[in-house]
Amino acid sequence: MINCKRVYDAISDEDGYRVLIDRLWPRGIKKVDLQHDEWNKDVAPSNELRKWFHQHTDQFTQFIDRYRAELNQTIAWQDLVEKARKGNLTLLYSAKNIEHNQAVVLKAFIEEKMKNK
Repeated sequence: MINCKRVYDAISDEDGYRVLIDRLWPRGIKKVDLQHDEWNKDVAPSNELRKWFHQHTDQFTQFIDRYRAELNQTIAWQDLVEKARKGNLTLLYSAKNIEHNQAVVLKAFIEEKMKNK
């Protein structure tokens, strides 16, 4: 199972392997305080896309298309597919919007790749 969770939310037994998927370290959290197994900056949206989406939050569909195109240009997500196959995987993000963020897109992307292999 793949979960999406804000870095500010409490850890739970169902989290499994916890991966921070933000390019920037979350504000207000010390690195020693965040309970995570990995920080995978390479699956995060590029700085350019991140900045664009910050200015165009109403264009989530276009963000999805652009982010998926970036993901298809890297192999950084492949390890996450394997982690999800072995057990629970939690994608950690810092965005305030819990419905429109990169974790939601990455989760769907990973689930799609799991079905195709």
